[in-house]
Amino acid sequence: MDYNTQRSKLLMPEYGRHVQKMIDYVKNIPDREKRNEQIRAVLSVMGILNPQLRDINDFKHKLWDHVQIISDFEIDIDSPYPVPTKETFETRPSAIPLQTTPLKEAHYGRNIQNMIEMICNKEDGEVKNNMIRIIATYMRQQYLIWNKDTVSDEVIFNDIKRLSGNRITIPEGLHLNAIPGDVSFQQPRMMQPNQNQQSNRANYRNFRNQKNKKRK
Repeated sequence: MDYNTQRSKLLMPEYGRHVQKMIDYVKNIPDREKRNEQIRAVLSVMGILNPQLRDINDFKHKLWDHVQIISDFEIDIDSPYPVPTKETFETRPSAIPLQTTPLKEAHYGRNIQNMIEMICNKEDGEVKNNMIRIIATYMRQQYLIWNKDTVSDEVIFNDIKRLSGNRITIPEGLHLNAIPGDVSFQQPRMMQPNQNQQSNRANYRNFRNQKNKKRK
């Protein structure tokens, strides 16, 4: 018996073992011109097996790169594109540095803290005052989501001063627009199952109930 566990590892399983065997066959053709001719036929098959690649810009370039990957970068062919190396795909991306500074007010989140820091670096004037008004309005919304049903402008302004380290001065006479009585802010909830999921669950319950009735 021929078991998959005894076969060579599939380098790109989405293409299947037959494509890998075809590329291995082409790789061992001694005549270069014949290799180039045969690999183009294999590329046509690969494009048919993965039509979703056609939605990607320059999908033919992708196919040629995949040929190199499946051959373990050992096939010698004339590619119309730069030939990638194994190191190109094995090199890990640079780590994204994480912000480790503690949050001053967790219910506002880091984005608001970063925006306030940006406002601190703006020159005084109408633009900065408008930015303060916008961030204050948004902070009030976040406050109402996680805390009370009402909050005064003074509380929000004091939070801005505290988050900015007293580097932001609230414009004199600034007042936030009143919140309409029919507006409410709710905490984010888990996504509800869509209609297909609900239907599948209902069908399974019906099937289970019918099965239990037959046993009785």
